[in-house]
Amino acid sequence: MSESIGGKPFEGQVALVTGSSRGIGAATALALASAGAHVLLTGRDTKALETIEDRIYQAGGAATIAPVDLVESDGIARLATAVSQRWGKLDILVANAAVLPELTSVADIDQRAFNKALTTNVLATQALIANFDPLLRKSDDARLIGMTSTVATAPRAFWGAYAATKAAFEVLLDCYAQESRNIAKLRVAIVNPGATRTAMRARAYPGEAPASVKPPEAVAERLVSLLAEPFESGHRETIPADF
Repeated sequence: MSESIGGKPFEGQVALVTGSSRGIGAATALALASAGAHVLLTGRDTKALETIEDRIYQAGGAATIAPVDLVESDGIARLATAVSQRWGKLDILVANAAVLPELTSVADIDQRAFNKALTTNVLATQALIANFDPLLRKSDDARLIGMTSTVATAPRAFWGAYAATKAAFEVLLDCYAQESRNIAKLRVAIVNPGATRTAMRARAYPGEAPASVKPPEAVAERLVSLLAEPFESGHRETIPADF
């Protein structure tokens, strides 16, 4: 496991983490706040967000909760307006929120569940980019990290619905990285956390011993380290199992 970053490398920076009420999102929000960022916590579970906010304040950090349902694009637009009015910029965007539909054959995919996953995993990603691009461009060192999955590029049976959404998610971020590379101080990375101890993982692998995979805090540690590095836009990586 890599060494912890010393000091407050993100002092004065504003970070938005989607899906920050639990799992990788919560761990990342806590780690970013510990590194000095003012973290915007988003998700649908207000009480869970308040719990993370309390933990950040108790540790001496700063955070603001912003309950948002990513299925509603108007909510994303309102959030961007609020961020613009209060901070005038966004330095870090971690696109972490995702929906895992029921694992089933392609022929048996439930259309309503698939539509929800497409909306959350793909359409909301485009809406986040569209609404926060102007604020990212106002940062001196804007970074966007999108959290992906192995099945996006290595599809497997019964994972078709989720894999399709994550493949589209990656394409959007790849294209955005190319489009902004030479005209903005903005860098985009796509990170596959690998097997991680989350509620989503438990749903997908109910027989797996939780302790057999790395905790969300390990992923958060790597993300914070990456955000402090001069990575090239379009960077991709998979966090190893033993990180």
